[in-house]
Amino acid sequence: MSVPLRFSAFVMNTTSHILHGAWRLPDARQTDFHSLEHWVSLAKTLERGRFDYIFFADVVGLYDDYRGSWQKFVDSGLQIPSNDPLVLASALAYNTEHLGIAITSSILQEHPFDFARKISTLDHASKGRIAWNIVTSLSGNAWRNFGYDTITPHDERYEWAQEYVDVVYKLWEGSWDDDPLVQDKASGVHADFSKVHKIHHDGKRYRVEGPHLVAPSPQRTPVLFQAGSSWAGRRFAARNAEAQFIQSPSPAAAKALIDDTRRLVAEAGRRPEDLQFFQGLSFVVGSTEEEARRKAEELDEVIDPTTMVAHAAGGLGHDLGFYDLDTPIGEIETEGTRSTLAWLREAVPDREPTVRDLAKLRSRNGRIVGTPEGIADALERWRAAGIGGVNVVNATIPGSYEEFIDEVLPVLRRRGLAQHEYAEGTVRRKVTGRDRLPDSHPAAAYRGAFGKAELDRAATVAG
Repeated sequence: MSVPLRFSAFVMNTTSHILHGAWRLPDARQTDFHSLEHWVSLAKTLERGRFDYIFFADVVGLYDDYRGSWQKFVDSGLQIPSNDPLVLASALAYNTEHLGIAITSSILQEHPFDFARKISTLDHASKGRIAWNIVTSLSGNAWRNFGYDTITPHDERYEWAQEYVDVVYKLWEGSWDDDPLVQDKASGVHADFSKVHKIHHDGKRYRVEGPHLVAPSPQRTPVLFQAGSSWAGRRFAARNAEAQFIQSPSPAAAKALIDDTRRLVAEAGRRPEDLQFFQGLSFVVGSTEEEARRKAEELDEVIDPTTMVAHAAGGLGHDLGFYDLDTPIGEIETEGTRSTLAWLREAVPDREPTVRDLAKLRSRNGRIVGTPEGIADALERWRAAGIGGVNVVNATIPGSYEEFIDEVLPVLRRRGLAQHEYAEGTVRRKVTGRDRLPDSHPAAAYRGAFGKAELDRAATVAG
């Protein structure tokens, strides 16, 4: 029997997330992002469709300037206003039973001790349905918002991220042993002291004594996502992540990336299959190919190319707003644009790509246009390339997801490409068959480590 693909709804607590300008379509409700009912309703819709996750992207600062100013972001609603997705998680958990809730949180924005406490609390409240997308923040404005003069260099950010995750792993996996709560009313003993430990972390950036203030949650450590595409980011994912979001331009490119990253996973001492890959895809669905193409043209008419360029340039460290859309991008190559230029040349192999190509390809990258049967054919090819899931990008909320659930998923289920029903248990169990991280994961090394360390310290003092 074939293994079904996993599906995640890629959203953000803002109006304009990925396909900028689509919020202006008549049926788009993205402008309702302030409303809790908006998100609860979407979560229930996704659960009806047996989606595995609602995945919230997030930022803690503006992208770099466009035409020398940040006005463009405010004018177009490009991820500002942007509300905190973590605040929504408990309400979404309360109103659903199976849907995983994935939250993006940067190492920059919260101390690991407090972050670990919040995530454990949510994992308890959701009965084990929380996931964390680990990011390092590439926006200079984000770093200045947290008191830094400038952004920390790229590879050093991943060294920082490694210490950050090591701290939370110690708290989640090592600070409490299994079954620590006695809660005996007759004796008055609430927890077994011998099963609760301080972690005494003393690193380059953090000193955390512990113990973790939350008893073990159903998953202990949330499902771990990561989206870095650089060499340092992929090595970090190979060591830590259970799922990696990718944005490959074709199944062939995805296969090359997946094969190489799985090699890195094995080098990190883990099983290659321990890391799943979620390809970002959007869908334009029609009852006929002609109808699907017409709907795609209508979508292209409302997408704003300058806002797409402003978003793309925000991650490049180079203001593209002063260039004509027909400027060859090779003429403005900088250190920050090298990976983007390589991606563009792979997607436009027959000529030098332009700034306009950047906008067009960002809006169409990963877009599949066709009938439900044609979309299923395409997803067969993506699965053959090695992806384990799809991060479904929306043009409109809730319309993009309602259409996918009602028209595409029935075809996918008939082909074994989508699950019919949820499995029971935590979101990790639903997806991997287990509640906890496998023993091959580096976090597992902290299980039982601190009780032994306490015994060693006690023996040293006594001796």
